[in-house]
Amino acid sequence: MGDLPNAVIKRLIAKHGGGLRVSGSAIDKAVEAAEDFIARLAREAQASAVADKRKTVMDHDIDKARTKLQSPY
Repeated sequence: MGDLPNAVIKRLIAKHGGGLRVSGSAIDKAVEAAEDFIARLAREAQASAVADKRKTVMDHDIDKARTKLQSPY
């Protein structure tokens, strides 16, 4: 089981999925995908902070990481 609560992921899927019900295995897959994305986001944000010689990840590091991860390149 992952670190993200299933209930949160289920609520987000239902909210953005037109109110459809969500199977337990679909929630598990969504939790896995969300945790994977957050891990990649954290690594990119951390790399940005380190490149700027900081020990703190700032909001602009997250913004930069999101942009990089969403880019097809």
